[in-house]
Amino acid sequence: MPEAYAGFIDAGFLHAEGARKLGHSRSDTSLNAEEIVAWFRRLVNHRLIGEREEFLRAYWYDGAFEHSHPGYANQLRYFDAIASTPRIQLRLGHIAERQSPLERPIRSALDNTAQGLGIEPGLLRQEFNRHWTFRPQRQQKGVDTLIALDMVRLASRLVCTTAILVSGDRDMAEVVRTTQDFGVRTLVATPRISSVARELAQLADDVIVFKDDDLHSMLSIRAG
Repeated sequence: MPEAYAGFIDAGFLHAEGARKLGHSRSDTSLNAEEIVAWFRRLVNHRLIGEREEFLRAYWYDGAFEHSHPGYANQLRYFDAIASTPRIQLRLGHIAERQSPLERPIRSALDNTAQGLGIEPGLLRQEFNRHWTFRPQRQQKGVDTLIALDMVRLASRLVCTTAILVSGDRDMAEVVRTTQDFGVRTLVATPRISSVARELAQLADDVIVFKDDDLHSMLSIRAG
């Protein structure tokens, strides 16, 4: 069995929790793939990594828009840059969008208010839309499945001795248990210990909390 370690990064989790830890909003930051790889490389000096273990690669998991989405072209350029980063393998699920659950009841309340005041509902809606935009709710689909398949496949083939999972999802607990059953030491890395589900933290061989200095390097502040 080669003495190597690999990373499995839920990019959405790292981005959201890293920004929150540093006091930024996710929309004001972007992930720096090269700095994330650099962090993994520095783990050779970490007490949880064996002296002979070498960094194999990091698997980067994210959700992609459909081709018809207005943000597809910009996102494609971003993913091309990620995929071109040495020692990163990009794995993509998809992003599902649905109407905000607040939109329907609020618009209904606006219509009722307009009628009660004797105002044309369309005019009140038009004025409301000048000051407020409903954002669709987005949810990654297929990312957890890809992480699970890759971790179990690599563990079953004894590709690495240590797996480092960057995620806090409770559903990953059984994935960790399975990789451990194959003899792979399985660690969880997170910006905040509170963002890791209790079952996952308890099952992992250890939990690494990113230092703030590392997070500042991993998350770039967007200009302007």
